[in-house]
Amino acid sequence: MTVESRPVRYFVAVAEERSFTRAADRLGITGPALSRAIRGLESDLGVRLFERSTRVVELTEAGEMLLADARPALEALDAAARRTARAGAPQRTVVLAVKADNDGGLLHDILAAARTGPDAPPVTVRLCGWREHTRLLRTGEADAALMFEPFDPGGVDTEVVALDSRVAALPADHPLAGAGRVRLADLAIAPEAVADRAERDVGEQGVQDLAQLLALVGLGRTLTVVPRSVAARYPRPGVAYVPVVDCPPARLVIAWPEGSRSRAVAALVRAAVAAAPRAGAAVNSRRSGAP
Repeated sequence: MTVESRPVRYFVAVAEERSFTRAADRLGITGPALSRAIRGLESDLGVRLFERSTRVVELTEAGEMLLADARPALEALDAAARRTARAGAPQRTVVLAVKADNDGGLLHDILAAARTGPDAPPVTVRLCGWREHTRLLRTGEADAALMFEPFDPGGVDTEVVALDSRVAALPADHPLAGAGRVRLADLAIAPEAVADRAERDVGEQGVQDLAQLLALVGLGRTLTVVPRSVAARYPRPGVAYVPVVDCPPARLVIAWPEGSRSRAVAALVRAAVAAAPRAGAAVNSRRSGAP
């Protein structure tokens, strides 16, 4: 059985809008054309996808099943189209997703290393927010991503680039601000809460980013834990950074779409791994397979 992608896109629009009229407006087609396409899809599949009434459109059990599978399938198709178009463009580039100041201090070294490879395509940096990296990989808007754990691992392969020790960001007048080192227990932070501590604190404090969070630290309203390389980017008169001796290091990874066979992406991954030792980073010896 072969199913065309267009009627599946139409189906998803109706399922999301719960209305043929709104879906037709969203798709820019007429209502009758949309209805014909859905009836054709139902005929091809041999199942009824919607229960229709004068007021509401509801998915059948079969429709719920198709919707669950159709969304990621269409996303993968769109991603493949974007990556293919980029690979075949006359001025080809590799898009690397990075959150500003969350590159372990290695971005410039990685870009420099990437330029030295034979026939290496230029790398375009796509700045993004927390937890956006893997979405950009899955949608084909980025070819690779440089990020700290944790992240959504679905649909991506990764290589550890470097380990970055963590420091506590404390108000300058905090009793521990002058200490040579602290422990997590001193900060009342559980070990399992360390990995996404700064990101979680941004949300809980009602601020937009790390810079605003550190402003609150300087005002004495909170404290947090960040990778040492991040702290180096954010010196603040009212903030003291103190090493946390029993804190696991932050793992910086480069990620790419699962199963990628792109030689350009593989070259970028190799450049990222090679750049870390040259920059003096502590690199984890445990590796996963590169593309």
